[in-house]
Amino acid sequence: MIWSEHGGLFEMKAIGMGIRKIKMLLLDVDGVMTDGGIFLGPEAIELKKFHVQDGMGIALAKAAGLLVGIITARDSEAVRRRAKELGIDEVQQGVFRKEEGYEAILKKYGLRDEEMAYMGDDLLDIPILKRVGLSICVANGAEEVRRVSKYITKRKGGEGAVREVVEMILKGTGKKKQVISSVLNRHKALGG
Repeated sequence: MIWSEHGGLFEMKAIGMGIRKIKMLLLDVDGVMTDGGIFLGPEAIELKKFHVQDGMGIALAKAAGLLVGIITARDSEAVRRRAKELGIDEVQQGVFRKEEGYEAILKKYGLRDEEMAYMGDDLLDIPILKRVGLSICVANGAEEVRRVSKYITKRKGGEGAVREVVEMILKGTGKKKQVISSVLNRHKALGG
């Protein structure tokens, strides 16, 4: 894959055959699926804000046959609920050493590093980003993470960055139009 920096943003110059190998998209949560803010209420109440376009991006990924997973250092009921709503295949929470969770996912699904895409934003994501076939950092990610990532999103975490990446993968595999048409037809069939 060839990547270049243009106008301060990393853009894909050409998509190589590597993107066609991607079978699973793994996501960090705080700072990737959310803007990184955590609202703590009384007792154990924790609130997170998820972007609806990211949810549609995950639906598009699933419609294209990609597996989708989450690896996060925090443990949150909000994440469990959102993952269930979106039909996310794998959820690993409370995993401070994320590479251990990553290894378990590779083994469980019989996948190799080059078949994985991972989106992260901070230091705990670096070990996985250094291994996967497609390493992605959100626009507002830490500088250390940006340096080890092959792609930097235009959108910030929690503001549609996941959708941006899914569309890039679908475009790179030649499935974007077909998958969008499929999702729209299914919505129409359900009376939407």
